[in-house]
Amino acid sequence: MSYIRDFSTLSADDTALVGGKTSAIGELSRLRGDGVEVPPGFAVTAEAYRDALTRAGAWEPLHRLLDGLDVRDTAELAVRAEAARKIVYGATADPALCAQIGEAWRAMAAREGPGLTLAVRSSATAEDLPTASFAGQHESFLHVTGEAAVIEACRRCFASIFTDRAIVYRVENGFDHFKVYLSVAVMKMVAADRGASGVIFTLDTESGFSDVVYLTGAYGLGETVVQGRVDPDEFHVHKPTFAKGFRAVLRRKLGGKAIKLVLEGKGEAARPVERRTSAEDRRRFCLTDEEVLALAGMAMRIEAHFSARAGHPRPMDIEWAKDGRDGRLYILQARPETVTSRRTAGEIDTWRLKGSGEVLVSGKSVGEQIASGRARVIVTPKDLAQFQPGEVLVAATTSPDWEAVMKTAAAIVTDRGGRTCHAAILARELGVPAVVGAGDATAALTTGQMVTVSCAGGEAGQVYAGALPFEVEHLSVGDLAPTRTEVMLNLGDPDLAFKYAALPVAGVGLARMEFIISQGVGAHPMALAHPERVGSPRARTTIARMSEGCASPADYFVQRVSEGVGTIAAAFYPRPVIVRLSDFKTNEYAALIGGRDFEPLEANPMLGFRGAARYAHPAYADGFALECRALRRVRETMGLTNLAIMVPFCRRVAEAEQVIEALARHGLVQGQGGVEIHVMCEIPNNVIQIDAFAALFDGFSIGSNDLTQLVLGVDRDSETVAFDFDERDPGVLEFLRQAVVGARVNHRHVGICGEAPATYPEVARFLIQHGVDAISVNPSSALKMMRLAAEVEAEVEAPGPPAHMKAFAH
Repeated sequence: MSYIRDFSTLSADDTALVGGKTSAIGELSRLRGDGVEVPPGFAVTAEAYRDALTRAGAWEPLHRLLDGLDVRDTAELAVRAEAARKIVYGATADPALCAQIGEAWRAMAAREGPGLTLAVRSSATAEDLPTASFAGQHESFLHVTGEAAVIEACRRCFASIFTDRAIVYRVENGFDHFKVYLSVAVMKMVAADRGASGVIFTLDTESGFSDVVYLTGAYGLGETVVQGRVDPDEFHVHKPTFAKGFRAVLRRKLGGKAIKLVLEGKGEAARPVERRTSAEDRRRFCLTDEEVLALAGMAMRIEAHFSARAGHPRPMDIEWAKDGRDGRLYILQARPETVTSRRTAGEIDTWRLKGSGEVLVSGKSVGEQIASGRARVIVTPKDLAQFQPGEVLVAATTSPDWEAVMKTAAAIVTDRGGRTCHAAILARELGVPAVVGAGDATAALTTGQMVTVSCAGGEAGQVYAGALPFEVEHLSVGDLAPTRTEVMLNLGDPDLAFKYAALPVAGVGLARMEFIISQGVGAHPMALAHPERVGSPRARTTIARMSEGCASPADYFVQRVSEGVGTIAAAFYPRPVIVRLSDFKTNEYAALIGGRDFEPLEANPMLGFRGAARYAHPAYADGFALECRALRRVRETMGLTNLAIMVPFCRRVAEAEQVIEALARHGLVQGQGGVEIHVMCEIPNNVIQIDAFAALFDGFSIGSNDLTQLVLGVDRDSETVAFDFDERDPGVLEFLRQAVVGARVNHRHVGICGEAPATYPEVARFLIQHGVDAISVNPSSALKMMRLAAEVEAEVEAPGPPAHMKAFAH
């Protein structure tokens, strides 16, 4: 019987023959004509494993070792697992089997030429299933050269079916040890040690948002990424706009990439070794945008292919590599994503800290949960014996061998690693918070120290001193009735956009550009437009460092802002997203890097040089030009035409005309390509002259905070007169009524994005009764507002259909 099958002869239907991993490689090989590059190779079938063990009489001694084994007894587990591996290793020395493997290697060497090196990977028949991945449970061997070494690697792969971790995984997932068999995949090695490698998911791993491809990568072999020994680069690509022909990276984050795994030595003496990455390579991304987009395109084709086979959407977990010799990109394996994609649709849990404390370390957040417990710093695997259930596991990195202990941890913190490393994957599977890539957690935290691990704040996760109080809010969207009043979101943080896109809202009524500038850029727009005018040497150095990798500081601003705004627009696409042009006050602008060189000192910045007054003014015109470049990039390069623009704090009609003209000069022409320009209705003059403003703008968004301030003459930043600030005042309510009625008379969309409706339900009720088209609130208030809108609309006769926003060019 032949135990060898070329990859090209296999398909996803051959799982029982060659295991999940290798059958998927065979299926991937069928996509070569569709632009998916897969290295050549062959499989040693699961029949080889079964027959070798049968001929050696191995089944009975294996049953004696494993039947009735208590996997919680780690010492006994280790002894029996080692004995089982020895039995399998001996059985697979079968001469007939080894002869076939040798013959297959010689044939492949003849085809591929001298210098052939191979990756030899295990592939179990219960592996890479939609419900169980078995990722990291069995052994793989890289840079295998020569016939004897290939045979040896295959035997060691067969034996790895009984690693400690694989035995535990099968028991905990209900698999019979004696109904799972092992195949081996022998694949031509890609020279990633001279190039780069990493992992792709066809969804966002933290939120489950399925309209993006999430790609991580680092220099060298991929083990550093998977095992969490390196902080990789990260990229997102938006699927719907990619499908329409737009080619842009949606967002990116530069990883530390401190080390890389490279091959040293020649021939059979070659060994992978860990080396430090050069400072130059660390400061740049491991892939060009073109390479990211090429890999994303392959990932989308793979997902579409496997989804079509399954008859339903099937997000995929994919490994890729770039050959450093010829620059070609390869897909090494693909399996169904088994954690995030299985979450219950329409269910959202929101975790919030209720206290504050000292931040001990920060890193990348995995999940969205919060947990407290005593830290247990693991320096060597021997320290795992002291670990107690409910403690916070702290380590430089983790290993699949640790899984039995990790399953009992309250949270996980690692010095190194990204969101696709072993610690992150297991944390998601277990539903526990993890902070990875925290840098010096093993030095900053001490065993026995009480800490709180929080992943509730977006991309960045923190470890706080002490046990901080927190709360969990469970949101279910299944019982919400549709409403005439659109409920939209106020959102500034792009890191939260994918999560909240799952809410059944009408879009984003207020995306705050100033949040993206302060958090994502950090420098004053004029300082980036004119770094030569920055007086502080330290600020100039900081600007030069932060913009490294871009053609200029101005290009850095455009990239960062467009990717921040674009992320929010992509998350809700094709639902409308209204971005407000920057609305810092002068004291807030001055606090940005380089800002003091460009801002006047004002006694009352709240009523000073802010909003629309800045955009055409010589003191900020070049900064405004960068804002416009960023928004054009979102709409035209990224293809996110659901983005509308909103002008804040526009005092006079003449000022409105100047801003619209300035936007047009910078390529944002109202009505052209579906461009809509809205205005904040937050100054009494906006209401008094609403007919004139309606003639210029496509819609209004009431800013109740500033409107209340100006109607009542109360400084909203003053604690002394805070008692006089009340949106429920009859005078304020009258201005709200006139704004809504005036907009509707002029057939303009009118919403509100201030805090009043969420703070005071009676204000929301008042606005709905008068026919406001949209109420925009913070995400935590969205479902409550939808229920209130349905209740009010059921009580009163609706004042006619809403003046919906003009149709966006999708």
